[in-house]
Amino acid sequence: MGSKRPRVLVTRPAGHADGLSRMLEDAGYTALRLATIEIREPDEVESLQSLVESLQDYDLAVFISVNAVARGLDYILARRDWPQQVKIATVGASSAAALREHGLAPDLVPAHQYNSEALLALDELQDMHGKRVVILRGNGGREHLRDTLRARGAEVDYVEVYRRVCPATDSQLMRSLLQPGALDIITLTSNETLLNLFTMAGEDGQPQLRTLPLVVASERQAQLARELGFEHAAVVAENAGDAALVEAVKRLANRECQHSPSSR
Repeated sequence: MGSKRPRVLVTRPAGHADGLSRMLEDAGYTALRLATIEIREPDEVESLQSLVESLQDYDLAVFISVNAVARGLDYILARRDWPQQVKIATVGASSAAALREHGLAPDLVPAHQYNSEALLALDELQDMHGKRVVILRGNGGREHLRDTLRARGAEVDYVEVYRRVCPATDSQLMRSLLQPGALDIITLTSNETLLNLFTMAGEDGQPQLRTLPLVVASERQAQLARELGFEHAAVVAENAGDAALVEAVKRLANRECQHSPSSR
């Protein structure tokens, strides 16, 4: 990648990119930002209103993301206290930290991998017979967590507390980012962010996009990148947290340096 500071694209939503961008800059990279998901209000709030009234009837509340914590708790805690008997689970460490900022402590958090599979591996979630669970999330997404908890005996409800949409494309910005040499690495944390970026690039920009190395947060993303025709094997971070992504960026940068003509 030469002697210049490698340029890394951060695709987290607006308001969530500061931490990763700062860590990349501190590690010697130039962080550029392009939100590939926009967070909006949910289409309807009736289910959230109902949850405020019935929250005490659940045994466990699962927050899927930082946005689920922020949007869900801002609404709930403005209208009632959290019932002490209702345990709380988060899928990741960032969500757990956001929970603590609201004065609540998570009861269940995966230790290393931050995904539904890691949460479901916890001992406390193996036998769920007779338990009621509410999952706070955005629109759509995987059904694996709900389906598995139901198979283990739980009654599971969804409450959508925000909506994810693909941002409007700034054609001029996309053209500048996809000029040869403008980017060295792209970080992505979900299949949706990858698909949105691919859409935002458009037919004209997708050939150049496919040449860029990716850091992703799961094997599912790496597989999707292969299906979309990306030329380089994506480097998979240990999880979607900022520190893990920076470590994966370093691994990828080292790999690229070892394969560059100047290193031979």
